[in-house]
Amino acid sequence: MQIAIYNRTFDEEDISLFQQLVTLFVDNNITAVFYEDLANRLHSKIEMPLKYEVFSDIQPLSAKVKFVFSLGGDGTMLDIVKYVGDKNIPILGINLGRLGFLASTVADEISFAVDSLIKGAYILDPRTLIHLDTSIPLFQDAPFALNEFSIHRKDSSSLIKIHTYLNGEFLCTYWADGLIVSTPTGSTGYSLSCGGPVIFPQANSFVITPVAPHNLNVRPIIISDNSIISFEIEGRADHFLCTLDARSETIDSTVSLAVKKENFHINLIRLEGQNFLNTLRTKLYWGVDHRN
Repeated sequence: MQIAIYNRTFDEEDISLFQQLVTLFVDNNITAVFYEDLANRLHSKIEMPLKYEVFSDIQPLSAKVKFVFSLGGDGTMLDIVKYVGDKNIPILGINLGRLGFLASTVADEISFAVDSLIKGAYILDPRTLIHLDTSIPLFQDAPFALNEFSIHRKDSSSLIKIHTYLNGEFLCTYWADGLIVSTPTGSTGYSLSCGGPVIFPQANSFVITPVAPHNLNVRPIIISDNSIISFEIEGRADHFLCTLDARSETIDSTVSLAVKKENFHINLIRLEGQNFLNTLRTKLYWGVDHRN
């Protein structure tokens, strides 16, 4: 069995965790497939397995990989999605960061996680992706995101006007700093911080959330994820920022943009005892009342 390991950055105190994971792989006859940059950084830090493989921006994940371990925070989870793409490889997030809403497995559970995957004691949690269509090439070969698509002002403090259409019909014009279109997964991220609602992962919905709107009569709106949402942008500046999760591109007002549900999904791994309601309570303190 092959399991891929992805990480962007780690602290000195995390080194023992990587050594533990590699030792578990060797003991269970699992072939490690390292993100190439991670393998290079770990070489002088831990005892690497005698046999391992790598993947990178130019060397894609092999179809032989059965699982991907994302070691880091939620941003690391969002990063690995572009490497997994439509390969249908389940992702397990191991939290080395702060919040860990998506990466909900804690470091102390590494051994339990490996044992659970070997025994098949896990649940696959399918998550919708959002896909971006544009009139010019953007985001290379990964024009999709797990959390959200967004449009922002870039070179000016002035508001921008975002004319928004649903399935070709005019919705409204947002006068704002920007606009977010969030998946259910992303509803607990940037959209939430801008006043958007929490959406359960199984909901077939998108959330359109304005960023600092000047209109008092526009608020976040939930729509079907079967919708195609298109945009026209105006502003005093010549350029605007277009993002998919943490990736961004600079565009001008001549670029046509439209988002829709991607035709494939990502599977997140849930281990025993992990569920969305518990994560809401423990990570976002949903419903916490010290009077109870």
